[in-house]
Formats: sequence, structure tokens, C-alpha cells
Amino acid sequence: MEKKKLFALVLAAFIMLAFAGKAEAQSLYFCEGVDDSGYPITESSVFNISSKGGYLYTLVRLPYSIECRSVRIEIYRNGNYDNTIYIDTEKSWTWFWKKITFYKAGTYTMYVYDCFDYKLTSGSVKIQIK
Repeated sequence: MEKKKLFALVLAAFIMLAFAGKAEAQSLYFCEGVDDSGYPITESSVFNISSKGGYLYTLVRLPYSIECRSVRIEIYRNGNYDNTIYIDTEKSWTWFWKKITFYKAGTYTMYVYDCFDYKLTSGSVKIQIK
């Protein structure tokens, strides 16, 4: 009986580690650009824009192919819904980006969903007017 309990415990630990690794593998970056290999250029969680607005890039990196033709980014500003942006993708892509223009200061939280309404990743960025 003890062997069964030990096996169940080891199996449960293995499954938890597998899911934890997958959950952290999806990444959302806020950056000034994206290089040709899909890595962020000048990544940050705080950006300064002019009073006329400014842009930054949102980059999503996945450990697997997206398997969708489009994804959506739901954007909240200071906790309130602001906008939804759609990105056309190819099923084989493991990373993609979108250039987004901001006109207002605030803390923006973004949630990225695939075509099956599965949340891929999320993140927050602070926009300041300078």
C-alpha cells in the first residue's frame, strides 16, 4: 500500500511541475522593438510617451505553435476595459508582436487569448506622459 501512495505522490508532483513549466513558458513582453529572431529590444514595464501619444510593441513568445489564424489582446486601463486588438497569425508561429499606440497615461493590463478562447499569457505596463 505504501508503494501506491508513494507512486501517486510522485505522479502528482510530476504533473504539477509539468503544468507549472508550461504556464510560465508563455511570455508577454513590452518593448521598443522586436528583432528578426523574435526577441524584445529594450524591454521594460514602464514607458514614457509624449502628450500627443506614443507606441510600443507587445511581443508574445510561446513554447509551441499557436495553431490559430488570429489571436486577441484584451486591454484594461487602470482596471477598466479599454480596447480589444486582433492580430492575424499563422498556425506555425511560436511568436508574434503588435505595435500599439497609447494616448493616455495609466497602468495597462493585457490578456492574450487564442482562437479557442484560451488565455495564453498576460502582463501589465505603466504608461507615463512626459
